[in-house]
Amino acid sequence: MDLLTAYLVAFQHTGLYLGMLLFFGFYPVLSAVVWLTTSFIYYSRKENLDEEQEAGLYALPDPPPRVSVLIPAYCEEKVIEATIEGALRIDYPDYEVVVVDDGSTDATVDKVAPYVASGRVRLVRKTVNEGKAMALNDALPCLNGEIVLTIDADAVVDPGILRNVVPHFSSARVAAVTGNPRVHNRRTLLSKIQLIEFTSIVGLLRRAQRVWGRIQTVSGVVVAFRKKAVFDVGLFDPSMATEDIDMSWRLQKRFWDIRYEPKALVRMQVPETFASLWKQRKRWATGLGQVLRRHSGILLHRRNLRFWPVTYEAILSILWSFCFVTLTSLWIASYAVGIPPVGADPIPNFWGMVIATTCIAQLAAGVVLDRRYDRSIVPYAAYTVLYPLIYWALMSTIAFLYTPKGLFRKPPRVTLWKTERT
Repeated sequence: MDLLTAYLVAFQHTGLYLGMLLFFGFYPVLSAVVWLTTSFIYYSRKENLDEEQEAGLYALPDPPPRVSVLIPAYCEEKVIEATIEGALRIDYPDYEVVVVDDGSTDATVDKVAPYVASGRVRLVRKTVNEGKAMALNDALPCLNGEIVLTIDADAVVDPGILRNVVPHFSSARVAAVTGNPRVHNRRTLLSKIQLIEFTSIVGLLRRAQRVWGRIQTVSGVVVAFRKKAVFDVGLFDPSMATEDIDMSWRLQKRFWDIRYEPKALVRMQVPETFASLWKQRKRWATGLGQVLRRHSGILLHRRNLRFWPVTYEAILSILWSFCFVTLTSLWIASYAVGIPPVGADPIPNFWGMVIATTCIAQLAAGVVLDRRYDRSIVPYAAYTVLYPLIYWALMSTIAFLYTPKGLFRKPPRVTLWKTERT
């Protein structure tokens, strides 16, 4: 028996290995049960309403507050016109559309110019590219609305979006309302799996987190902010890889409230290639690591008690990714040297089927909850079986590689934009 074989055998009989194995097996099941239970609590309280209750919930204040629809843009010549057209079709009595261009080097400004000339759109033009966070910060003082709906330049909002989000701001504690992104480009296998992800993971988790008391992050692609609240926490931080996650945590640490509105729909584009998806999720993993590093003190103060479930869920999910990558690598090494690993079997066993069944039940529940807002997702429900087979491995590997970068490195000043457009 060589040294590698001896180490592999010895490690698989340690308490650490047993603990990793138990955590790896039980965490997905327990988390799915919690997500399902609390998301259906949210549904029963907030979505399963009769006509009278729904009319009262979505009644606009009188007079309705002025809203600024803000579109940050950098090199968006392919998509900016569709985004502006969608914004101009919004059904709301008092709003403005503002584009902030962050030093684009393509024809973005030329595409926006006719809308500016017609008086339907205002343009804030920057000559130096400084990133999305600084573009938002520089545009905010130029806006006339107290409520600011920010949408990415490759997203098309539903005409009723403001009638669905503005009533939430009748509560003085509400700082932000995050919307319900729907995947528009569905041509590749990756984009179809992401359609299921945003329906069954993102949507389900947002519902669950609202019941827990705090939301981990708003959707940067579509979110309405109370402008006063953004100024209250010191604007967006350009040093954070994910300015939307950081803003969500800073607002809630100041005891502002963030809500989720499933009726606030927006059609967005997602990465269609492996390389572009890897780049996007690398940024997300790094950004979450930065946020956990910056806000780790949340777990030390009881005044942030309602934030603990979100924080622990984020930490445990990262730890599970590390277990996934570590154990999978160890099992591959064991099979390579001819040793059947302890607790692993290439043929799915009972517990493996339990995990897979629970995951698929969770994904199916997300489809059931969201189909009332987007019935086009139903034909794609069959892709749920691919999520645990393909996506778990990919997302866990990215978290394993890049979350430590955010956790342990001091964040630099960054300039980040989505650059792939179709």
